[in-house]
Amino acid sequence: MNATYAVVIVGAGSAGLAALREVKKRTPDFLLVNDGHWGTTCARVGCMPSKVLIEAANAYHRRGTFEEFGIRGAGQLSVDLPAVLRRVRRLRDGFVKGTLSATDSLGERAISGRARLLGPGRLEVNGREIAARTIVLAPGSSPVVPPAWRGLGERLFTTDTLFERETLPPRIAVIGLGAIGVEMAQALARLGIEVSAFGRGHLGGLSDAKVSAAATALLGGEFALHLGAEAAVGAEGGAIRVRAGAAEATVDAVLAALGRRPNLAGLGLETLGVSLDARGLPPVDPNTLQIGGLPLFLAGDANGTRALLHEAADEGHIAGLNAAHLASGEKPACYARRTPLAIVFSEPNIAVVGRRRAELADTPVIEGEIDFARQGRARAGQRNHGLMRLYAEAETGKLLGAEMCAPAAEHMAHLLALALDRGMTVRELLRLPFYHPVLEEGLRSALRELAAQLPPAGDSDLPNCGGFEAIGAEALE
Repeated sequence: MNATYAVVIVGAGSAGLAALREVKKRTPDFLLVNDGHWGTTCARVGCMPSKVLIEAANAYHRRGTFEEFGIRGAGQLSVDLPAVLRRVRRLRDGFVKGTLSATDSLGERAISGRARLLGPGRLEVNGREIAARTIVLAPGSSPVVPPAWRGLGERLFTTDTLFERETLPPRIAVIGLGAIGVEMAQALARLGIEVSAFGRGHLGGLSDAKVSAAATALLGGEFALHLGAEAAVGAEGGAIRVRAGAAEATVDAVLAALGRRPNLAGLGLETLGVSLDARGLPPVDPNTLQIGGLPLFLAGDANGTRALLHEAADEGHIAGLNAAHLASGEKPACYARRTPLAIVFSEPNIAVVGRRRAELADTPVIEGEIDFARQGRARAGQRNHGLMRLYAEAETGKLLGAEMCAPAAEHMAHLLALALDRGMTVRELLRLPFYHPVLEEGLRSALRELAAQLPPAGDSDLPNCGGFEAIGAEALE
C-alpha cells in the first residue's frame, strides 16, 4: 500500500461513495478508508429497510378500509412479525449488496480501519501514517442514545438494531418524533404493537401550526402521542417506565429516535488549526464542502447540516470533484445546492418543501391551503384526510415553500420542488394541466386560493390566471 495519495476518502457511506465516483474518473491515485460495516446507512439501517417495514404495516392496516369497500373477511387477517422482519432483512441485504459493488473491485485501494487526522494532509490508519494532497471526510453518523438509557441493554432499540430483531415485544415506547420516530411509531402501531410515542415539539420537522395540528390529530388517533415534555426512562422490575410531564407509559422496550450524531470522536479535527463549534464541527463552506482554506472536505451526515440521502450524495459529489481538482492544482468550484425537500413516509405523508413557515416570519407572504377531507379522489380511496399549506410572496406571487400532511404528499412535494427550483409564480403553476380526478387537484385548489389574494390578472388561467369563484364542481375549481 502506498503511503502517499492524491486523494484519501474517509468513509464509504452515501457521501463517501459519491465522492469516490468523481475521484475515480479523474485519478487512479486514491485510497478509500472505512471503519465498521461497508454499505450505506440508507441501505443498511435507514431509508430502505424502514420503508420495507412501513409497506408491510400499511398493507395490514389497509384491512380497516375493506368493509367500506364491500370486501368481507378482514377480521381473519393477522401479522406474522418474524416473517415481516425476515423480509425486511432479505430486501435490506439486497440493497446493501448493491452499494458494496462500488467497492468490491478496488483491491488495496479500499481498506478497513479507523482513520485519525494528524494534520491537514496527514492521517493515521491502522497504525500507519498516510499522506494525501487532499482528504474527503465522510465518516457518517450514529444514533443519539442518552448514556442513562444504555442500562436497558437489549431492550433499547435504535434503527441500527431494530431490523435485526427476530421479533418485537408487545409494548414499545418511541422517543423522538422527527422523521424516523414518526415513521416507526406509526408502522409499529399498524403492525399491532402498543406504541407510546414521546416528542418535544412539532412532528416530522413541521413548523406550520395548522399542519402540525392536523398531523398530531391524525397520528394521535393511531397510537398514544405525548408532546411537549422531555421523556425520562427508567427500569422498574421487568418493565420500563417512561415519563414526560404528566404522561407516562409502561413498556417492554424503547426505540430511541433522537436523531443521529456526526461520527467525529477521535477523528483528529483538533489537529487542523481551525476553530471548532460547540458540536465539535469545523467551519465548512456549504457550496464547496471545504474546511476553511485547507485541502480537506467534510461531506454527508458528518457535517451536521442536511442528513438526507440525496443531500449526502450531492455533498459527496461536490467534495469528490473539488478534492480531485485541488489535488491536481485547480481551485475548488462553488456549486449551488438543490431546493430543500424533506419527506416523512407516514400515512398521510408529511413533507416540507422550500422555506418552512417558521423561516418566513419576517417575510410578507400570502397563504393557501387545502383540507383533503372533501377532496374527490381522496374520498374514493378512503384517503381523505390531511392538510396542505402553500406560501408565496405577497407582491409577486412567487412560490416560496410548502408544508403538508396529505395523501401522496411525497409526489406533490416533488412537483413543488421543481416549481421552486424554476422560480415559478402561483399563476405560472396554474397554467399547467391538472388531470381529473387526481389528488393533485387539491394542490390546484390551494394555488387558486393564493391567486385570489393577488391583484387581478385577467379572466382565465389561460394564460393569465387570476382569482376564481367557486361554482360547486370540484373538477372545475
